[in-house]
Formats: sequence, structure tokens, C-alpha cells
Amino acid sequence: MKTGKPEIKHPGYKRGPVAWMAETPVAANLLMFVLLVAGVIVLLTQVKQEIFPAFEIDRIDISISYPGASPEEVEKGIILAVEEAINGLEGVKQVSSNAYEGSAFINVDLLYNANRNKTLADIKNAIDRVTSFPLDAEEPTVKLRTTRREVLDLVLYGKVKEKVLRELAENVRDDLLKHEGITQVELADTRPLEIHIEVPERNLRAYGLTIEGIAGQIRKSAMDLPAGGVKTRGGEVLLRTRERRDIGEEFEDLTIINTRDGAAVRLSDIARITDGFAEEDVYTFYNGLPAIRAKVYRIGDQTPLDIAEKVKEYKKKLDPVLPPGISSAIWLDRSELFHQRVDLLKRNAVIGLILVLGILGLFLEIRLAFWVTMGIPISFLGSFLFLPVTGVSINMISLFGFIVTLGMVVDDAIVVGESIYVHRQEGQSGLEAAINGVREVLTPVSFSIITSVVAFSPLFFVPGTMGKIFRIIPSVVILVLLLSLFESIYILPAHLAHLKTVRVNGIRGKLHRFQAAFSIKVTNFASDIYGPMVRWCVKNRWITWAAAVFMLLLSIGMVKGGRVKIDFFPKVESD
Repeated sequence: MKTGKPEIKHPGYKRGPVAWMAETPVAANLLMFVLLVAGVIVLLTQVKQEIFPAFEIDRIDISISYPGASPEEVEKGIILAVEEAINGLEGVKQVSSNAYEGSAFINVDLLYNANRNKTLADIKNAIDRVTSFPLDAEEPTVKLRTTRREVLDLVLYGKVKEKVLRELAENVRDDLLKHEGITQVELADTRPLEIHIEVPERNLRAYGLTIEGIAGQIRKSAMDLPAGGVKTRGGEVLLRTRERRDIGEEFEDLTIINTRDGAAVRLSDIARITDGFAEEDVYTFYNGLPAIRAKVYRIGDQTPLDIAEKVKEYKKKLDPVLPPGISSAIWLDRSELFHQRVDLLKRNAVIGLILVLGILGLFLEIRLAFWVTMGIPISFLGSFLFLPVTGVSINMISLFGFIVTLGMVVDDAIVVGESIYVHRQEGQSGLEAAINGVREVLTPVSFSIITSVVAFSPLFFVPGTMGKIFRIIPSVVILVLLLSLFESIYILPAHLAHLKTVRVNGIRGKLHRFQAAFSIKVTNFASDIYGPMVRWCVKNRWITWAAAVFMLLLSIGMVKGGRVKIDFFPKVESD
């Protein structure tokens, strides 16, 4: 009874998954469709795009302020005490410290696979037990190091007062936060705001006051605290003390003391109150003019390209309404690096498609070359379907991994396609040639991919922070190569098994005749020139060996003699 499937009468034919896929082009096309379409959908909806991969850093930062102390006093009074307290704790790998005027910064590197939260708690407890800190030292700040995903900076600069520039920068920050898709903006390179309250000595004597007393009165009166609740028949009424004061004017009516005759002495009566900045040595200039930066960050699933585009659109609207003497500029646009890396991947992919399609079409057949070339988009887009499982995003490192695989991704498909082509040239049917061609090269093709997988696998085991970066490359490369192997073994044969006979008329006929003529010339070159040359080299093996040694010595001599320059890093012009 006939089933409608073509019969294969070949002594080596056996049933199996390769034969089933070759006989069932619908399944192969369905798999190809899923890898292409689902990969695009996952790329657009689930794969995060970021400039640099986000990961946890195994480092704890400790900062302690000691106002008015010299670096030497900071080292003796704070750093040595902290180092003695935390050295030897479980999970601590290395401690490095820096002493500055009025502050100390200690960085604690953790061991690989250390429990970050437990080590953080241990360090906090150890520092809390230190009793030798100077009295003027402030409370230590202990926190885990985190990576922030900055996209770009919007710089405001001009020859104006610092207060004017700061107020304008705060308005710009608020406007940016109102944009949909921008959720984190902060000002940088500017001194913190500070309210200065200066009390003359004569006023202190006149009212019998002290600086400490006035400071305590201000501290008690200028706060915002909950005060519990009062239950009534209509429900509970929450009480709250709202005395928080943010600007100097709000402190003017603050009562400091009451005189004997009942009159209130307010802060404005005895002190000069001004809004200013903390006395810190922070100066920022852009194009020689005072400047403030508004740093824009990426949060969650936001893409750097979208955020950069929104900030640039806002800048176009901002420039016409800026006060005279103030200008804006985009600085450190990291999205441009991301965009350049994406463009590099696209250009290399297009070049690879053209080269594979053109060269295979010239040597073998244009239809075979087309289906072999399809291995590039199938493998790349299909990898996005599995990329979220690996925890890898689209970033500068993973894009580099994709660029690396461009040179390897269709090697197996080329070998399989050429093997099928040879079997067809021997007179086998399309289906028979597809099955036998795949089975003939299945083992070497599989081991070539496995070899590459094994070569990249050690990058998974690099410890520390660099290991978290390096693991992205093998994750991408191995995933793309395995998909390429799957496509070349199961999807490609199904397409090549059912190719129709080439038409002898029209453009396709002319192209086929040109390709056949070129193939004959290549075959004649191989049999008439290259073949005899190889046979002569094998027959005269000592001459061949001597020529190889001579070229090796000549190469070494050119390097040692200075003919070939050696540089640790190539000297190229920077951007």
C-alpha cells in the first residue's frame, strides 16, 4: 500500500529524526517560524536592553565623617579602628581605606559566593562595638555597593550665580521626571543646599543664650513627626506635628525664648538667616562656565535609546526658553555607545549574509546558498527566545558575544549544505541526498560545535566581579551555536530535500548556467593544478618540511630583527 511519501532506495537508509524531519517540511517550516517570530516577540517584550549589564557587586562601602580632622587624624582615629574590627570576619577578602580631610572611606571586598547580607550585618555590628571613635566623628554609613544605570547627563551652564543655576536645574529635574518613561533623575556636581543661621555674640550676651541652646531649640521645633491618633465616634483622627522647615524664611518666626513681660524673641530678631550652600570644595565647569549636571538613569525595563531620545527632545524644547546667559548640552551620552555596538552587529550581519549568499551561490547553487544563509537569522533570533532563561540582557557585552558568533554561526550549515549538494551531484534524489548528506557529516559537524562550546565554557567559572561580566559571552555564544547546529541538522535538510528543478529559461536559468560554468573552472583548477601540487608536496615530504621550517625561521627573524613592530596596545586615534 502506497502512503504518498517518496520511497528512498539506498543501502544506508534508516529511519530516524533526521529522516523524519527531511520528509516532513511542514514541521521544519513550523520550527523555523517559531524561532523567527517568537524570537522577535521575546526580544521586543521580555529581553531587557541596557548599556552595561546589571549585577551585584561583592563590595561593602563604609564612610565616616570627622569634621575638621586632618587625613592623619582620620587614619589614626577612625580607619585603623575600623580595619582592626572587621579584619578576619567571615566573608571578608580584602579591606582598602582612604583618608581625606574630614572623612574616611573604607572598601571591603567580599569572598566569592559569600553571603552579602550576612557579611553586611556582621560588619555593622563590628563597627557598632568600636568605642574608640573620636567624639566629633559622625555615625558610620555602611552599605552594599550597587551599580546604577546612568544613560546620559543634561548639563546646564552659564555665567550666573550658583543659586540661580541650582534653582533652574531643580526645575529641569522636575520636568524630566514628569515625562513618561523617565523615573530617576538626580543633580550632580553641585554643593548641597544649606541654611546658614548666624547669631552675633552681642545678641547671645543680651539674651543670655548659647549657640548650643539655639541649635537645640531649632532641632526640637523644626521637625515632622507623627503624634498618634484619637478615636472618636466618627472614626480615628490621626495627629501629626508638621513643623518641617525647608527654606530660611520659614525659620524667621521660630520662637527662641519668651521675655519676662511675655514678649516672644524670634530667631529673626537675633540672627541673620540666609539660604546658601554647604562649605565644600565642589566646582564644576563646562566650556569654562559654571555648570550643574542632571544625571538621567535607566530603571527596570526602560531602554537607553528611548530615554536618550526623550531627553534630547526635551532639550530642544528647553533651549528656546532658557534665561539669557544659560545654555544646555548633552554630555556622556552612553546610549551612543550602545547604538554604535548595535549598528556594528547589524553591519556585520548584513556583510555575513551577503558573503555567504554570494560565495555559496557562486560555488554551489543560489537556492542552496539562500537556505544556508537563513541559518544566521534563525540562530540569532531564535536565541532571543531562550535568552531570558539565562538571565542575560541586550548590553555591550552580550552584543560583543553576538558579534563573535557571526564568524562561526553558519560553518556547520555550509558543511551540511555542501555535503547534500555533492550527493545530489552523484545522482541521488533530493530527499535521499538530504538524509545521506546530513548523516555523512553529522559527527564532525557536531564535534566542531561541541569543541567551540567547550572552548568558551571556562568563562563560566571566572570568579569575582569580572566573572559576572565574562559569563555573558559564553551564554550567548553557546546558545547561538547550539541553535545553529539544530538548524543545520533538522531544518536545513528539509528545505534542500524539496528543491525543484532549476528552470533553464529566464534570469534563474542564466544565473544557473553562469554558476555551473564557474563551478567547472574551479573543479578543473582543483584537479589540474591544486591536486598535482598536493601530490608533489606529499611525495617530497622532506622538501615540504624544510620549506615550512624556513618560513618559520624567516618569520621569527623578521620579528626579532625589528621588521615587525611589537606594541602592547595598538596606537589608534581616539574619538
